[in-house]
Amino acid sequence: MLFRQIQKHSDNFSYIVADEATREAAVVDSSFNAGEITRVLRTERLTLKYVINTHGHSDHTAGNTELLATFNAKTVAHKLSRINADIKVDDGDTMYVGNVAIQVIYTPGHTPDSICLLVDKKKLLTGDTLFIGECGRTDLPGGNSRSLYESLFNKLLKLDGAVEVYPGHDYGPKPYSTIAEQRRTNYVLQPRSLTDFIAFIKQP
Repeated sequence: MLFRQIQKHSDNFSYIVADEATREAAVVDSSFNAGEITRVLRTERLTLKYVINTHGHSDHTAGNTELLATFNAKTVAHKLSRINADIKVDDGDTMYVGNVAIQVIYTPGHTPDSICLLVDKKKLLTGDTLFIGECGRTDLPGGNSRSLYESLFNKLLKLDGAVEVYPGHDYGPKPYSTIAEQRRTNYVLQPRSLTDFIAFIKQP
């Protein structure tokens, strides 16, 4: 598997996931990085199959138009997303680039359409649901702390500790981590009841 974390503008991360044998690729959260993404795709001679958005906020979708104008790819988003996506997905769905499996985990809370992507059961692209040392905010339209609690504690933290965590923003002390490390060190993920978590987040 070819995997690239890209950050050329602002603090947004974009990702390229590709099968080295077939050269099929997916881009996750094009953000403001379309130029660098295009350069990597061409340098590596990859065929872009999907442009996947973890949620609909414009800082994550900003490069979609440029990529779609250059490559014959399909856009992918959660079925509740307001993005005009070619493919709408839901929890448990799996997409493939070549033989690389990308599993959708529905993780609302930051937005109603938030998803995380588990790549070959090894790498978790978390968008704005989980950051390194933090979590997504719930005070924007559609945010919901109860949903975020369920997404974090009853979905993401139940994954294998060795799964690597790759967030949507460069907000932490390093660009990626693991589920096990975040369990130990992320103050947001310390054991709390739902009631305590909502009070801790201080948002509905």
